[in-house]
Amino acid sequence: MLLRRGEITFPSDDKRWRIVNATMRRHGYRSDGLIETLHSVQEAFGFLDGDALHFVSQSLRVPLSRAYGVATFYHFFNLKPQGEHTCVVCTGTACYIKGAAEIIERIEDAYRVQPGHTSPDGKLSLMTARCVGACGLAPVAVLDGEVAGRLETESALVRVKELVDHDAG
Repeated sequence: MLLRRGEITFPSDDKRWRIVNATMRRHGYRSDGLIETLHSVQEAFGFLDGDALHFVSQSLRVPLSRAYGVATFYHFFNLKPQGEHTCVVCTGTACYIKGAAEIIERIEDAYRVQPGHTSPDGKLSLMTARCVGACGLAPVAVLDGEVAGRLETESALVRVKELVDHDAG
């Protein structure tokens, strides 16, 4: 459902689109405001869906493929709703050599979740990133935005469990 507001066509009547529009207006509806606008959408809605990407690409007059390309290139953009908590395991060379694959495998088993998806209970989204820029701390995971380094498989599982169970206690 598209609603017209002056010159801008909003994907819905949700008032959060005004926040997104304010970001685009601040950048003069220029294409160089694409990343900040996508951040604004994600902050407002929690993820970037097809309607959002279409809206942003049309409003900023950039090809949909470019908006989608930016959204999929940067690991901090999500194309579907995320769980209550996020675990991003670095799979860069240093982290991979020091055990990132085993950490991912154990989290998959413990929470029945594949990388790029959310656990069935909606508590944990497991993501991977090619590099988080903390190679000296390998292997690394980013847990709800906080970097956890020099992880061993068991300590990683404990950290994720503490994160997920924190709300229950």
